[in-house]
Amino acid sequence: MDKLKKRWGITSNLQAIIILIVFAITGSASAWLSKPFCVWLGITKEDFGGWFTLIRLLIIFPIYQVLLVAIGTVFGQFRFFWNFEKKMLKNMGLGFLFKN
Repeated sequence: MDKLKKRWGITSNLQAIIILIVFAITGSASAWLSKPFCVWLGITKEDFGGWFTLIRLLIIFPIYQVLLVAIGTVFGQFRFFWNFEKKMLKNMGLGFLFKN
């Protein structure tokens, strides 16, 4: 736990546990929300076959990004997740979205 706390720049075990809970809730919620979103867009496995999984993953990604910050805020960890989000998007080459 100490390595994780040092890597994330946090000080308490409670904060680490809260962050892990937020990651778990966000992952489950984004996967759960992607199904009705696909239905709303008319994206079905029957129509897209093998491409369905890739399309659904592409839909989950932005949902996950938004939910991560939103759920993190509810749990009082906005600053951590906002910085985490910026770092992740910069590593993906999307750093231009944020001003320094």
